[in-house]
Amino acid sequence: MSDFLLERLSSFLSGLNASSPPLAAGQVSLVGAGPGNPELLTLLAMRRIIEADVVLYDNLVGPAILDLVSPEAARHYVGKKAAKHALPQEEVNQWLVRLAQSGKRVVRLKGGDPFVFGRGGEEMEALLAAGVDVEIVPGITAAVGCAAYAGIPLTHRDWAQSVTFATGHLKHGLSELDWPGLARPTQTVVFYMGMTAAAGIAEALMAHGRNPETPVAVIYHGTRPDQKVVIATLATLAQKISAAAMKPPALLIVGEVVKLYRPD
Repeated sequence: MSDFLLERLSSFLSGLNASSPPLAAGQVSLVGAGPGNPELLTLLAMRRIIEADVVLYDNLVGPAILDLVSPEAARHYVGKKAAKHALPQEEVNQWLVRLAQSGKRVVRLKGGDPFVFGRGGEEMEALLAAGVDVEIVPGITAAVGCAAYAGIPLTHRDWAQSVTFATGHLKHGLSELDWPGLARPTQTVVFYMGMTAAAGIAEALMAHGRNPETPVAVIYHGTRPDQKVVIATLATLAQKISAAAMKPPALLIVGEVVKLYRPD
């Protein structure tokens, strides 16, 4: 980065510090870390990470983002991989409350956006019920970031007049989802945490009327240097995932917009 750009950036950040209050003692900030690329952090997210006394972070937060945490701050992994949880959600909630009540400046760092399949709503409820001051710092959610880096528009005037975000990981299985609604044409459907249920997702969409030839993109580590994309159809999805030996975490994008995928 040139000296001119560094000077401009430093001046800009100094101005932000003067106009926006810092993270306070006893406050919790639920911070969205974006889909993985550290350059996609918001400036406020970066500030909160640097200011924190304690950072509780998830599985999808990249190491380059964690490098922003102060050497004096405590870091605790509380992430989840499929059904493997470092801590149950209730214990994470209680821990956040205790840390804040002890006067710490706390950052709960989540991949993507805290309010999009990030359980940020549950944590906010627990903190507010305990009288803890909590703020939300939005992040670029995985659907938006991963689709953009693959050159896949989530909406398109010709092919997708709406977009729906759904989860492939539910308490009582895939039957909880509104399959007639998800199977409607001229929309894009993005499934978070859908890798292990990909075969069931494809079968359910086809059973409710979605064309078996509907294209699907499977995006692993979207926005990161090791991003990997597999293109399939609903009919071939399970086979293509198996052949590519793809593993979670990955995102499924279903819809005609996937035809616009750009390999580079």
